[in-house]
Amino acid sequence: MDIRAPEQQYNPYRIFSREQWAHLRDDTPMTLEPGEFDRLRSLHDRLDIREVEEIYLPLSRLLSIYVDAAQRLYYSQRQFLGIRDRKMPYIIGIAGSVAGGKSTTARVLQALLARWSPRPKVDLVTTDGFLHPNAVLERLGLIQKKGFPASYDQSLLLSFLSDIKAGRRHVRAPVYSHLSWDIVPSQWQEVDQPDILIVEGVNVLQTGRLPRDGKAVPVVSDFFDFSVYIDAEELVLRDWYVRRFLALRDTAFVDPKSYFHRYALLSDDEATATALAIWERTNLANLEDNILPTRPRATLILKKGADHVVETVALRRL
Repeated sequence: MDIRAPEQQYNPYRIFSREQWAHLRDDTPMTLEPGEFDRLRSLHDRLDIREVEEIYLPLSRLLSIYVDAAQRLYYSQRQFLGIRDRKMPYIIGIAGSVAGGKSTTARVLQALLARWSPRPKVDLVTTDGFLHPNAVLERLGLIQKKGFPASYDQSLLLSFLSDIKAGRRHVRAPVYSHLSWDIVPSQWQEVDQPDILIVEGVNVLQTGRLPRDGKAVPVVSDFFDFSVYIDAEELVLRDWYVRRFLALRDTAFVDPKSYFHRYALLSDDEATATALAIWERTNLANLEDNILPTRPRATLILKKGADHVVETVALRRL
C-alpha cells in the first residue's frame, strides 16, 4: 500500500504488515469480554478476539501515547500562559467508505479506550445526525446524494465540534434513525465534557476551498487530534455493500416503518441489481469524488482484505 502520488519520492507513512503491527501490542491487556464482540460488530463486518488482539489493542496502546502527550502539552501551555481553561477533550475522527466497517472500529475503540486506567469518559458521535432532514434534501435536489458533503449541515456540525473542543457542557447532537432514514425530530444526543470523543463519518476528513482573503474557513478535521481511515479496494467495498443490502432486506427492511420497506419483497436477483444500482449511482460516486481523496490526510490507515481482516496498517510519520 503506497500512499504517495506517482511523482512523490517521500512516503509520509510507515507501513506495517499485520504481523509487524500485532507485535506492537506489547503488554496491553485484553479488556473486552467474549460476549461483547457481537454487540460491537456491525452487520457482516468481522470482529473476533484475534482482530482485537492483533489490530485494535496495538492501536489502543498507540492512542494512549498520543492522548497522554497531548494532555501534557495542553497543561504545559496552560501553565505557560497563566490561564485556567476548561477541560479539552481529545477528538478522534474515523473516516472511510459506506460498508467499510467504520462503525465497528468506532465502537471497539470506544470500548477499549473507556477501560484505560483511570477510566476516561469516551463518547461516540456519528455525523449521520448532522445530515439535513430528508425534506430539506428533497428541496435542494440532494436526496440521491445523501452522504455527499453538501448533504450535511456543516455549520451545525462545526458549531458542535467547536463547543466540544472548548470544553462546554451539555452539548447536543441531532439523532439519526436508520429505520426512517431521516433525522429524528426533537431528539438529541447529549455530550458532556468527555475525555475522548470519537467522531465517525464518511466525509469527516473533507477539506474546504481556500479563501482568497485569508479568512479562516474551518473544516471538521481541524478539530481532530488523531484520525483513522478504513480502507479497502472498491470491488471489495461493493461486494460488502451488496451483502449488507441483502441481509437488511431480510431483517430491518421487513419492518413496515422502514424507509426501505419496499425492498423487503425483492428476490435475490432483484435485490442485488437494486443494491448495485444504488452503489454505482451514489456510494461509488461519493467514494471516488469525496471520500478516497481524503485518505492521505488520515493519521492512520487500516487496509482491509475481502474477508474484512486488516492486512496492513499505515501510520503517518511525525
